[in-house]
Amino acid sequence: MNGLSELSSLIDRFAPEDGSAPTALPRLHLARMTSPTQPMHSVQQPALCIAAQGRKQMILGDRIYTYEPSNYLLVSADLPVVGCVMEASPEKPYLGMRLDIDQSALAALMLEMDRNAKPNEAPGSGILMSPLTGSLLDAAIRLLRLLEDPCGAPILAPMIEREIHYRLLTGDQAVRLRQIALADSKLSQVNRAISWIKQNYARPFRIETVAAEARMSPSSLHEHFKAVTAMSPLQYQKQIRLQEARRLIVGEAVDAATAAHRVGYDSPSQFSREYSRLFGAPPMRDAERLRAAPEIGVAV
Repeated sequence: MNGLSELSSLIDRFAPEDGSAPTALPRLHLARMTSPTQPMHSVQQPALCIAAQGRKQMILGDRIYTYEPSNYLLVSADLPVVGCVMEASPEKPYLGMRLDIDQSALAALMLEMDRNAKPNEAPGSGILMSPLTGSLLDAAIRLLRLLEDPCGAPILAPMIEREIHYRLLTGDQAVRLRQIALADSKLSQVNRAISWIKQNYARPFRIETVAAEARMSPSSLHEHFKAVTAMSPLQYQKQIRLQEARRLIVGEAVDAATAAHRVGYDSPSQFSREYSRLFGAPPMRDAERLRAAPEIGVAV
């Protein structure tokens, strides 16, 4: 059995039903889909994503990324994305894994390796793609094998995750990945702005306030924020507001007017227009559609 076949077999075993699910390993998530999916909106945190079988597309603003077994996708910031499975069937389902990046462990490993990214380097897009190497694939397989070893997993999983971080830090995206852990890198400054917006999404803000939080000038923040997220800070805030409103309406059965108010909208009609523009249907109709087809998307 070759590497991708074994990885597919492991995911198939531990994700037997359609959907996305966590595992016994806290940062590892698996996904299975037996048919292509409709686009699903989510906020993706820094993570390594591998499609062991099938093909998936991730959209960030106007940028489109398609990943399949020959490559991996790396997310370097908390990003509002749209994902959909493009290639899947009952005979050959989409099988994917996501490993969330442990940023503290990444920073500690960087210090041990004595490798540094220049903090003033432009961060570029928050989503990156590279060929899947044999060494990275092998480490991913060994991580999933630990799902068969509940006694050994708590001891061995951190060691294999550390190896995966090492493979990424010495691979094609090494410079960008190291910027995640550098406190004074442009990417870390953008991530501070992202974190502030996520915590304060329901209230108006001035760009100067966010820039001060990121320790950047307003013009520098706007430039680098858009490079990473493909949107402005205000556009990012709108995405977070609308996704949270959707969660309230679908997950907590909150009515549209209440959800709009909770996420910071003063005008219900404006909320409905912007919600429809993003999700393709007015709030309550969208909620009915999602409740009728909860498997409409997959987040890995």
